[in-house]
Amino acid sequence: MTARLVVVGNGMAAGRMLEHLVAAAPAAFAVTVFNAEPRVNYDRILLSPVLAGEKHYPDIVIHDDAWYARHDITLRKACPVTAIDRAARTVTGADGSVTPYDVLVLATGSSPIVLPVPGHDLPGVIAYRDLDDVAAMIAAAESGGRAVVIGGGLLGLEAAAGLRARGMAVTVVHLMPTLMERQLDPAAGRLLERAIRGRGIAVVTGATTAAILGDRHVTGVRLADGRDLPADLVVMAVGIRPHAALAKAAGLAVARGIQVDDGLATSDRDIFALGECVEHRGQCYGLVAPLYEMAAVLAARLAGDTTAAYRGSVTATRLKVTGIDLYSAGDFAATPGRDAIVLQHNAAGTYQRLVLEGDRIVGVVLYGDVADGGWFFELLREGRSVAALRDTLIFGRRFVDTARPDPLESVAAGPAMSAPATEAAQ
Repeated sequence: MTARLVVVGNGMAAGRMLEHLVAAAPAAFAVTVFNAEPRVNYDRILLSPVLAGEKHYPDIVIHDDAWYARHDITLRKACPVTAIDRAARTVTGADGSVTPYDVLVLATGSSPIVLPVPGHDLPGVIAYRDLDDVAAMIAAAESGGRAVVIGGGLLGLEAAAGLRARGMAVTVVHLMPTLMERQLDPAAGRLLERAIRGRGIAVVTGATTAAILGDRHVTGVRLADGRDLPADLVVMAVGIRPHAALAKAAGLAVARGIQVDDGLATSDRDIFALGECVEHRGQCYGLVAPLYEMAAVLAARLAGDTTAAYRGSVTATRLKVTGIDLYSAGDFAATPGRDAIVLQHNAAGTYQRLVLEGDRIVGVVLYGDVADGGWFFELLREGRSVAALRDTLIFGRRFVDTARPDPLESVAAGPAMSAPATEAAQ
């Protein structure tokens, strides 16, 4: 009898895992996938271009219905799993169906954090996580008006840019002093704010949301300092948390997320987990690259490779807003024992900062010119020594590969360009 594999969740992590699995062991399992959404698997990274009108739903589909049929995978759309019976090894769907499993994979993703302020549940207050959220924002933008986006991180800025592209007057409200403070240092954050303002989007930093205003529909946002910002639409983009409630109810080990080992097994050896719902070595991930790395490992495990292991990920971030280029990776905090090498060209609006511990890169922040992002990330991820390149590293791969006598020839020269500076963390 073919082993029964049940997958709970049909996001990008689950989809990539299934791709690897059907390629490596196409007949190993009879597969059933439960999807809470009423559609096939799609690329959530491309939700921002959909919101901006640059792409449409058919453009972002990863696996269509024919793909599931071709691989004999049963896809249960609009049917979230409500319970796991580990003793009976079954899952119960929202429709009351009971499905047995031999191996269970949890890929339940994450849930958006909604600020528990007065008025957070008013019509017109939307989180930004899936295609339904995007459809609601597009519908709201059809009548124009004003939008307030709470959260100046990656998703918040992409939502703001998309709504502005659809004609809304947009204000971004952010708790911290600079935008994207988790991915950018203050200097790059200020350059980003200038670019966002240049696109006609208002920015309020260092601001705490006290309440959402309105009676039967949102009318505005009140800040803790007493200011009221009028709004016909409020988008909450303040973060995510692993969706681990189903696993917790089943008695699996859960901390911030579903706890897994290097083989992505949970505390039940018949149940695995991957993606945004998991916690691995104390770390939860919300970017796609680690999810894909987990997917490859889990597929290999399910196909019989007991040596496949996930060791954790080093992540990089790029903002998906047309005309704004930024890249960051690793840890760029200024701490004792670290050096920072900075190159800034004010007229061109470019800023580059490398953070080193000894002779190894541990952090990268690039704004305006991100051409060397991939190369710096490779050096960071592999932990390679840059001792021989240290004096000219900031000028990028082009200079290193061509060994130019004058490093300034490798960058756009100009009177407003700062010479590279090395900062020692105090």
